[in-house]
Amino acid sequence: QVQLVESGGGLVQAGGSLKLTCAASGYILSTDGMGWYRQAPGKQRELVAAIRSGGAIDYADSVKGRFTISRDHTKNTLSLQMNSLKPEDTAVYYCNEEGYRDYGSGSYEVDYWGQGTQVTVSS
Repeated sequence: QVQLVESGGGLVQAGGSLKLTCAASGYILSTDGMGWYRQAPGKQRELVAAIRSGGAIDYADSVKGRFTISRDHTKNTLSLQMNSLKPEDTAVYYCNEEGYRDYGSGSYEVDYWGQGTQVTVSS
């Protein structure tokens, strides 16, 4: 099992910055992919940024150039530095970890989510 705990959310004015951190504990593999998703009221959850299992990094077009995702394997943390925040960035931000675990002669997929942290950007 893996536990993910997000922190760093809050209220900020447009143009400001916030840094989100996800602390992961439990059985974690360095090959697991980790990412940040967000869900605004009345909208579907969407990918913000992710570090894939192979190391590739993906960003949503709406945050490219403003957000930076990073991972510290020694501390088992995932961070999201958010700059030049806009009101449309307002949402609950969730940390996600996914990967595969060996089981006998095969493997199974795991997918874990944190409880989320609220980010509110005022205009």
